[in-house]
Amino acid sequence: SGDGENQIIWLILVGFGELQHLGFLPFTLFLAIYVVIVGGNALIMPAVASSQTLHTPMYFFLCHFSLLEIGYTSNIVPRLLHSFLEGKEAISLVSCLVQFYMFASLAAAECLLLSTTSYDRYLAICHPLHYPVLMNTWLCGCLATGAWLCGFSFSAFTLALAAPLPLCPGIREIDHYFCDFAPVVGLFCGNGQVMWGAGVCISGFLTLAPFLLIVASYTLILRAVLQILSGYGRQKAFSTCSSHLRVVGVFYGTLIVVYVAPTDHMAPLIQKAVSVLYTVLTPMVNPIFYSLKSEEVKWALHRLWRQLMSGCTP
Repeated sequence: SGDGENQIIWLILVGFGELQHLGFLPFTLFLAIYVVIVGGNALIMPAVASSQTLHTPMYFFLCHFSLLEIGYTSNIVPRLLHSFLEGKEAISLVSCLVQFYMFASLAAAECLLLSTTSYDRYLAICHPLHYPVLMNTWLCGCLATGAWLCGFSFSAFTLALAAPLPLCPGIREIDHYFCDFAPVVGLFCGNGQVMWGAGVCISGFLTLAPFLLIVASYTLILRAVLQILSGYGRQKAFSTCSSHLRVVGVFYGTLIVVYVAPTDHMAPLIQKAVSVLYTVLTPMVNPIFYSLKSEEVKWALHRLWRQLMSGCTP
């Protein structure tokens, strides 16, 4: 058992050590955000399940988004909260790689689910008469399953490239609050460029291809909507897409800021603050966009609350 413990390779996650002087304020803030993310996303699933009017492909995909967001943030935020209390945190190499794998897989799955939802909106607006037949239960299940499987499979391939690579010697300290792609690649020496190149190509494909599909879908949607003569018809068509467009804008906007903007010359604290945009803030606003902007979801939540209260009343 002692020999097994000696074989464990430990790394140091610096976290937000620069904010230690603020005491419990960062911990309290991120804890509140985490509760909102998990609570908001967890409420959407029973709301959709309890309302017959929400048993549509769009809300089926929304439930998958909610499940994804809970896993996405739960992979990162609890360890971040612990680092606020303890300062620098030791993490085993295996745990670090698992965290990176989960983060990359769920981010890829989100990109693919966003494009799937845009395709659903395209069929609903451009082919309304054939929509119930085209977007049937079997296709919805296949598209959702495909998004999850592709996300986890491609990320596994990227991680497998690190297996034969030796770790770089020296102090293994990661100046970040989670095991992101760049810090993980930086741990390995030898032919690390292969892992870097493969990771960039795969992540580029999994983000750019869905984005192009989303742009193509909404180009066709816009053309169809502009041909609608009724002002009410146009407004109704746009309202069905508004929540999804907001989520796409926030998600891809933060990705562009993080991965396209030149962050190499930024201070480490600024780099970490930028990463918070897509690891914490984006999952927080998604349920707000979908629930508060949808009368159907608000009504379903209200009815669920009344049922819960009536069940608790003796």
